[in-house]
Amino acid sequence: MDVFKNLENIKSEDRSVLTIGSFDGLHRGHQEIVKKVVAKAQSRHVKSVVITFDPHPRHVLDKDRKLPLLISLNKKLSLLKELQVDKVLVVPFTEEFSKIHAEQFMNQIVIENFNPDHIIIGHDHHFGYNREGSPKFIKDFCASQDFTCEVIESVTDDSVVLSSSHIRQLIQGGFVRRASFELGWVYGFKVHVVQGTGRGKKLSFPTANFIAIEENQLFPKNGVYFCRGRINSNSLYGMCNLGVRPTFDENDFVAEIHFFTEDINNLYKQEIEIEFLERIRDEQKFENADQLVQQLNNDKRYCNQLIQKYL
Repeated sequence: MDVFKNLENIKSEDRSVLTIGSFDGLHRGHQEIVKKVVAKAQSRHVKSVVITFDPHPRHVLDKDRKLPLLISLNKKLSLLKELQVDKVLVVPFTEEFSKIHAEQFMNQIVIENFNPDHIIIGHDHHFGYNREGSPKFIKDFCASQDFTCEVIESVTDDSVVLSSSHIRQLIQGGFVRRASFELGWVYGFKVHVVQGTGRGKKLSFPTANFIAIEENQLFPKNGVYFCRGRINSNSLYGMCNLGVRPTFDENDFVAEIHFFTEDINNLYKQEIEIEFLERIRDEQKFENADQLVQQLNNDKRYCNQLIQKYL
């Protein structure tokens, strides 16, 4: 898969089937669009192209209400590669770029560089200044050109429309398993392991504290989760606590994970990916450390029973 992260040196004479979108989360609805692009491109013996934007336009146009990050650019590109896309253009989204009109975008970026044979877009996608590049605009524009287009309706599951906003609500509510189902990939993100206070080790539950690599990363609701860590192509299972450790009367948010089979000393200063498989329980305040350890042992036994589901 060829990836272009600017508007230079991307011009191609090859015909293409392409789609345009932020693809926030690249959820199952987005994946249906991309799969149609790839299938149609292969059937016509042309290139499949995805044009997307980074950062998310709302991060630039609505800075006061920054949208919590659902997917990193690297994760999005990895998923697009799995979907067998030929080319991806990542348009650097800036305030200046946001002022480009939809027709200018189509002529100067889409037609000039990708020679489209067919365009597929989602029913709710808009682009260009003041969101003027609507599905209707695309249809009218294509009618005046030598290529065709189609608009894909939303994907539903049990009458629920799959959308990035709904998935964010699920994650913020702790419903990570359902969120992963709607995403079509297990929700998680890359983290740096950092030094903690060492309290977990004193309780015989050594933990690795972590911080998200990406700014404004969306964390699930505070609580205890069954998780999987991916480190150098290896999978490790464990349980993660997100919260403020109320048993010890602390107030600062801490994210920490206890792996069942790994010495945490091997993890410090490493970059790992943590996937939130299932929510186990709310964070609780215990009368003393002994009660907390008893509950942690119960949590660990339960999580170990879940591992077989995810092997």
